Amino acid sequence: MTQTLIGDDLVLGYQDTTVVHGVSVQLRPGMVTALIGPNGSGKSTVLRSLARLHRPVTGRVGLRDGLGDVEDVAPLSARDFARRVTLLSQSRPHPSGLQVRDVVAFGRHPHRRRFDGLRGADHAAIDRAMAVTGITAMADRAVDQLSGGELQRVWLATCLAQDTGVVLLDEPTNHLDLRYQVETLDLLRDLADDHGTALGVVLHDLNHTALVADHVVLMHDGRLRAAGAPAEVLTGEHLSDVYGLSIDTTLDPETGTVRIEPQGRHHRRTPRHTHHHHQ
Repeated sequence: MTQTLIGDDLVLGYQDTTVVHGVSVQLRPGMVTALIGPNGSGKSTVLRSLARLHRPVTGRVGLRDGLGDVEDVAPLSARDFARRVTLLSQSRPHPSGLQVRDVVAFGRHPHRRRFDGLRGADHAAIDRAMAVTGITAMADRAVDQLSGGELQRVWLATCLAQDTGVVLLDEPTNHLDLRYQVETLDLLRDLADDHGTALGVVLHDLNHTALVADHVVLMHDGRLRAAGAPAEVLTGEHLSDVYGLSIDTTLDPETGTVRIEPQGRHHRRTPRHTHHHHQ
């Protein structure tokens, strides 16, 4: 069943401070929607509200199955919500004394009946999640012995084992070296393209955004600055304005991918010529 997650005119705040002012976003099946913007722009707060971790002051979050009506998520039980929406957040518990497979099995929790063991479908989902994140070989290792990058992939597998129609990820490439950053972005595309998953992802890296996203939501000071296809949103004008420095963007004519180049003070340095002094 395809799922669309909708944030409608969200106003979000902490105590008396409003940090997000009336932002709307739709995460559609088979699409990667990237939320970008400088630190403090409100992008992670929007993601947390979509995950029901941050209650809107006004506005609402809803789920739509297929082409049906939008259902408000607020009344859903935690378990029902977790069958439909998964979050890979920045702050995760640090499991101790468990093996990798046990941690990935946590993802099956919303699907299990009370006190039931894991069933065939659960084992299949766990195996598949470990295979696609490349951690099958470490299934029996203690999570205490893993590097930050390895643990990040275990959490990603846990997320996939939950097998929901909507997946939310807060900077999933954090702590990963280049190879696994690329593999994680590939995985997001696979989930969208092959499984029809609706993905919402907060990203820091603008070139990653250009590579992976179908739809980009650019935020600045808690407001929506631009939203649309990467080529429409990732323009020099938008980005320079929001990030407060000169940013050039070029479109690769072959792939249609936007390439982003921030212009620092040293950007146009001329190469130093070595002078040969003839004796």
